[in-house]
Amino acid sequence: MANDATEPMMTRRKYGEELRLRREAAGHTQLSLGEAVIVSPSMIAHIEAGRRRPRLEDAKRLDKELNANGFFERWLPTLDEAQFAPHFAEAAESEKLAEVIEEYAAGAVPGLLQTADYARAINIGTEPNIQAGKLDQRVVNRINRAKIFDDPTKPRMWAILSEAVLRTVVGGPEVMARQLRHIAKLIRSGRVQVQVLPFSAGAHPLTDNRLKLMRFPDAPDEAYFEVLYTGALTDEPALVRRYREAYDLARAAALPLVASLELIESVAEEYENAMQEHP
Repeated sequence: MANDATEPMMTRRKYGEELRLRREAAGHTQLSLGEAVIVSPSMIAHIEAGRRRPRLEDAKRLDKELNANGFFERWLPTLDEAQFAPHFAEAAESEKLAEVIEEYAAGAVPGLLQTADYARAINIGTEPNIQAGKLDQRVVNRINRAKIFDDPTKPRMWAILSEAVLRTVVGGPEVMARQLRHIAKLIRSGRVQVQVLPFSAGAHPLTDNRLKLMRFPDAPDEAYFEVLYTGALTDEPALVRRYREAYDLARAAALPLVASLELIESVAEEYENAMQEHP
């Protein structure tokens, strides 16, 4: 298998062009190839256009169907997604194409909602000895993910935040105040919907978990779940359905939207008052 340390990077556009050439040489249309490798024709089109990378299982099936001698599997790890941890690369791709993103966060603000200062502080907190250049790139990569919100119509995002997300002081009161004001601004703009799951709600199905659910116009729903240093993306229907049920139970236990916004802005004000008391 290729890897970043031993092989040059391949752009998704070149990878997609290779797929198109091999598909046409094999006499396949996007529809017939999609049927043969069990993905939608639109997914084949996305890969060929360089908009999306295949999953490992899909790459293996492409190799087999197109007699590609392992090309698509071999070059998959080198595609230009090295800006994200390997376990998150596929989920980062899915974010760009999702119509709806629903996320639960137990301890930190979801990456799509983070400010640069918060992203910097959370990265330093999780990796204290991180090199300055690597830290800067991580912050840029994380903030760039939020460019999906430049489209005014999609994705629609619904986030459930544990109250611990609001109360855990990441980067100090000033960073937290700005972070919560940023979330409140997104809520008031109508761009995202956020509920807070208060401490008083007690235990619930997503306690100590991080979960992202994504829906697409032309592909099965996906669920991404993560723990320290690892995560996984799945579209297995029964498992996604169980994650959906857990998310809906957490949503039911959370504060209503208006009360959640009021709590977010109230905690932001607490941080701002703390800044004035201890400048």
